[in-house]
Parts: sequence; structure tokens; C-alpha cells
Amino acid sequence: MLHSKLLLFAIQKPTTNRKLKLIKWLQSKKLLARRVKCSRCGHNMRMERTRRHLDGFHWMCRHKSHRGKKTSRSVRVGSLFERSKLSLSSWLIFIYRFAQGLRIRQIDMMQDGIAKSSRTLSKMARIMRKVCHCAIKRFRRRHGQMIGSAQEFAVLDESNLRHKRKYGRGRASTTWRRKKWVFGMLGVRDKCRHPILRLVKRRSRPHLIPIVVKHVRPGTTIISDEWRAYRGVLANMGYKHFTVNHSQWFVDPHSGAHSQHIERAWLTYKTSVWRLRGNRTEKMLKEHLSLIEWTHWLGEKNKRGPLGHLIKDIRHQFPG
Repeated sequence: MLHSKLLLFAIQKPTTNRKLKLIKWLQSKKLLARRVKCSRCGHNMRMERTRRHLDGFHWMCRHKSHRGKKTSRSVRVGSLFERSKLSLSSWLIFIYRFAQGLRIRQIDMMQDGIAKSSRTLSKMARIMRKVCHCAIKRFRRRHGQMIGSAQEFAVLDESNLRHKRKYGRGRASTTWRRKKWVFGMLGVRDKCRHPILRLVKRRSRPHLIPIVVKHVRPGTTIISDEWRAYRGVLANMGYKHFTVNHSQWFVDPHSGAHSQHIERAWLTYKTSVWRLRGNRTEKMLKEHLSLIEWTHWLGEKNKRGPLGHLIKDIRHQFPG
């Protein structure tokens, strides 16, 4: 229902009545303010029709205390769309596609008329990533981010998300000088996946083990390779630790342990980050890693899907 309603507003030709319905719908979802007070007299302003604004309506106050002077404000005041010059319908299309995973290329969005430049789309994507980054941070503070139980095991691995040059050619980006690694912990339970991705300076024992203790419950079964940072430590800390020697085999013939879950997950995560050039700076990489966590921990858990949770997070980030 939410998806069809949003797409209906986005696809329809923008007439005055449809613009008003769109504003009312956004107000019902608390993405636009329902009431705005005048900065001069403090009274509630009225929504009136106008041709001066792209939205077709604005807030207006004509109180007698103004002595004949009018005060107007945009319907977007205090919202996500306040500083944007794009139409509300274009924003809805972008939010919908962002919630679906941004599988459509930026050039296709430009052809569809969402934005006229890739720079505008980059700014919109940056705002959405920031919303998701703040949402997953709130989730960590309130509930913690723990994986592992009797029904869920954890797989550990490290990877380096640097700039890739095709066939070793092309300019060397500044990401080549980045020495930080991405430490990944993946909680696996049936078809559910709960990734925890952290940037670490080194792959040494003092850098990795405290993160494992913080996010993996005691008694959990942990599978990893035979990297020396884990060897002989996790078993003594109350975990059931199984290893696989990748120099000999991919699946341990004795225990049946393997790390294919997180190896396959790395392919998905890296493709998403590299495709959107999300590893240019350390800050941007953190936002993309938070977006991956937001998708699996929050977006897919919402009964209305990632779109429903994204609208909820936008409402929290921009209360109006």
C-alpha cells in the first residue's frame, strides 16, 4: 500500500489538486509540517495557493498585528526537502529507489527526470546515507548490536576496501595509502544475516578481539580462518571456535567449518561500495558500511520493508 501510494503520487502529472494531495499525504506521514507558526505574531499560519513556489502552495499569515504586511514560508520548512530545488515527486521517486538498494544507475535517474546533474543525485544520496547512519547509531545505543546464540553462529573475516585499478592501469587513488581494514562479523541464522562492519587500524589481536567480545555473545559458535589474531584466544574466552585452513581447503574435512557465508557477503558489500564509489574517503566508507548494516538490521525487519523504515528514520531526523 505504501509503495503503490508513493509511486502514484510520483508518476502522476503535477496538477494543482495533485500537488495538494501530495502535500497532505506527506503531512500524514509527518514528512512535512502540519502546522507552522508565524515568526512575527506567533499565530498559526494558513496554507494558500501560490504560483511563486514549485510546490504550488505556501504558508501565509495576514494577522492584523502585521499592519498590512504579509509573512510567508515554504511548505517544506523544517523538512528534508527544505533546501532542495527539486520537486516533491522527484524526491519521492529517489527515496523509493534508494530504499530498493539504488540498483538503477545515476544516468538512468537523470534520463527519468529526477535530477539534471549527477552532482544533485550525489547530494541526495549523501543525505539518505546520513539518515541511515544516524539511525543505526541510535539502534546501537539503545539496543546494542549483538550477534550469536544457540541458533545463530558468527563468522569472522577481514577485508581491505581500497580503490581497484583495472588491469593495474589508471591513476592511483588516495585510497591506496589507507592502511585501515574492514573487520566483518556476520551472524548467520537460517536465511537471516546480521553483519557488523568496523574499520580497524590493524588486524592485530588487540584491535580485533575487543570488538568480538563487545558484539558476540559468550558461548556462541565462531568460525574463522587461521589468522593468528584469533588462534588460541577465542576458545579460552568462552566461545566455541572452529577454524578452516584456506591454504589446504575451503571446508574443513573434520569439523565441516567454512567461511563461505562471509566470503559471499564480501562480494555483495564490495560491489555496492565500489559501484557507488563509496571508498573515496574514510568518512564516506563508514557511511556506506552503516548503510549495509541498516539494510540488514533495520530495513529488512520492518513490516513495510526498507521504504517504511526509511520514512520513519527521515521523520526522526527531520521532525519539522
